[in-house]
Amino acid sequence: MLDAALIDQCADPSLKPAIIEEFIAAAGSEDSLNVTVRTGSKTFLVPKPKSPQEAVKLVQDHLGKAVVRVGITQYPIGIGISDKSQVSADVFDTCNNIKIGTALFALVYRVVTKWYGTPVQEAFEDAIEAYQTGYFDGEYVFTVEDPGESVGLAAPEPAALEEGGLTPDTENTGSDPKEELRQRLWAQDPNKADISVDLTGIGDFNRE
Repeated sequence: MLDAALIDQCADPSLKPAIIEEFIAAAGSEDSLNVTVRTGSKTFLVPKPKSPQEAVKLVQDHLGKAVVRVGITQYPIGIGISDKSQVSADVFDTCNNIKIGTALFALVYRVVTKWYGTPVQEAFEDAIEAYQTGYFDGEYVFTVEDPGESVGLAAPEPAALEEGGLTPDTENTGSDPKEELRQRLWAQDPNKADISVDLTGIGDFNRE
């Protein structure tokens, strides 16, 4: 579990601490240097970085060829990066990673909640899935118009999350339609899409 002071200092202020904790538990990593490389539905086994510099080199080796997610929040590093030389060790700084990752998840959660029309539990679950795949309702969710801070976000119910089994890499060998959709969406590589998001302003705030 993240330290409360770290959440207060670094996380997106539009998200309640309970949301942040469950978001990272479901879609994030305990390792600040964690790098996940995925192509389609396959996650590649990559060397575990021993330093931020090694982690940066690993990202640069795969960026543009696969979906690369980084750090505590496992956000997709391809967003806002036009050249691999732009990747720096800052993305593995715990506070900075939390700032960017929670800001992106807050956007996703607002988009999904607006689609539902009300802050229901299912909106959080679908927001986690959209954050993991990058897609919601057929659109690349990280580049859609932000519906704004006026959209209310409900704190998730931990028991419901446990029942739903919200984990990023859980194998599913059955014929669950939702899982099949997830695999199809993962097959779309946002790093190769002709889109970008300006993340330069993310984190430039003081939490009230």
